Amino acid sequence: MFVQELWRYPVKSMRGERLDAAEIGVDGIDGDRLVHVRESSGRVVTSRYRPGLLGFDGTLGPDGEPLVDGEPWSSAGTLARVRALTAPDVELVRFHGVDRGQRYDVLPLTVLTDGMARAVGVDHRRFRPNILIGGVDQLEETGWTGSYLLIGDVLIGIRKRRSRCVMTTFDPDTLEQDPSVLKRVVRSFEGSVALDCWVEVSGRIAVGDPVTVRR
Repeated sequence: MFVQELWRYPVKSMRGERLDAAEIGVDGIDGDRLVHVRESSGRVVTSRYRPGLLGFDGTLGPDGEPLVDGEPWSSAGTLARVRALTAPDVELVRFHGVDRGQRYDVLPLTVLTDGMARAVGVDHRRFRPNILIGGVDQLEETGWTGSYLLIGDVLIGIRKRRSRCVMTTFDPDTLEQDPSVLKRVVRSFEGSVALDCWVEVSGRIAVGDPVTVRR
């Protein structure tokens, strides 16, 4: 088994960027989910009910600040475009330590295997993994709960399988919705695809690194 792909999502619920290597710490991949869209009520806006967010590209600039479609996340133009596809009173806000639960939904890392992606039969980007592991038999990941993944010196703990939501029904390129995707996940995979994980030992990982499951 090996690291097939690495992804980070500098702006929550927007498209992410593919990486060749990444620093992994207690907050997951460095630069992941630094900024979010927030309503005036304080609620974090996600693509579960504002799928238009999936049409924006979130990347990290050379200064470490997130960009939205290549423009600074904090610019007036970015805010105007985001409001046009969500609500007129939202703001783009940086996450802080007290927001950790909303920043990650569950845990800092989402790990998916190529075997599970093949079993579901859709583009794996629908499941927004941070780490895609290659060389895995179809449903092998379903038995990894409670285990650890060793990648070089990095040790990743697996808490549970990840429950999926309506976000998976949107094509990552066209945003066309296909409700049958979530129905299939619920019917055939107990509603769960990929794994909710935390970082036990920090370090650097890269595409191609071997992966070992420790039980």
